[in-house]
Amino acid sequence: MSLAAHVRTLGRGPSRSRSLTEDEARDAMAAMLREDAAPEAVGALLMLLRMKGETAEEIAGFAASARAHLPQLPAVDLDWPSYAAGRTRGAPWFLLSAKMVAQAGHRVLLHGWNGIDPKVRAGLKAAGIPVVVTPEALADALDQGGIAYLPLEDTHKALFRLLNLRDVLGLRSCINTVCRMLNPAGATASVQGVFHPSYRLLQADAARVLGWQSLSVIKGGGGEFERTPAKDVAAFGLRGGQAWEQVFAASLPEPRRLSDTDAESFAAFARSGGAALGAFETAIVTGTAALALDTLGAANGTATAKDLWSRQINQTAA
Repeated sequence: MSLAAHVRTLGRGPSRSRSLTEDEARDAMAAMLREDAAPEAVGALLMLLRMKGETAEEIAGFAASARAHLPQLPAVDLDWPSYAAGRTRGAPWFLLSAKMVAQAGHRVLLHGWNGIDPKVRAGLKAAGIPVVVTPEALADALDQGGIAYLPLEDTHKALFRLLNLRDVLGLRSCINTVCRMLNPAGATASVQGVFHPSYRLLQADAARVLGWQSLSVIKGGGGEFERTPAKDVAAFGLRGGQAWEQVFAASLPEPRRLSDTDAESFAAFARSGGAALGAFETAIVTGTAALALDTLGAANGTATAKDLWSRQINQTAA
């Protein structure tokens, strides 16, 4: 089916237009990813979806089609997307949480793009998380340290081109959500952060359509999967393939925001291995790791995260 046909389905008017089915969304994404896709039709389709509001079936179809354009990647346990623009985020503490999860024996794949914000990419180096662009390099990194990061601009150039249409259109499109749902290695568990709370249920429903087993979505620091210790955090997603939601209580009374933390304290942590980290930052790292471990099925994610933290501090002091 042509891309114009999908635009027509979405834009016929109030009485005749409708949402795309999952199969139609797969077909539409395949067409948009082609180099010869008409830019006018791509822009029209994305903006019609924005005005209408995307359905779970549309997001699932788009994500499945986009993933089909990737090469076969090594298996991982946990998918961890990072696509926030960073305007309201402090240091990327969630990277340290992801590394803790890997140290617990789980294979973790981070992937993303954060616009012009340099914090995440700089944080990867500070945290010792390798950036890889080929399946072979990914396999080596996972075997050596259990964690790696795939940059979207190198590993899925066509999807990256669609994501960057935000600069042309002046508005966010559903491609931001599709990237979070990409799950390049087909992990059965994923953790995701959003900036707008309404997307939590959309992504959870799309994951159910795709047949995922475990997912946790939160409104996190600057839109990342990063749990604040200063307030209750509502999480949505899946457990055992079924709809799940839970509220995680604040762990500290300190009324600080995640954006109040800075890159200098993050760098100090990376140098010290954690010994120089304050209580608030420690709670960010362990709390985020705990929810990720819970997503992976840990019996007590909080206890496991705190134990991992204590071991790290003791090893640093030794």
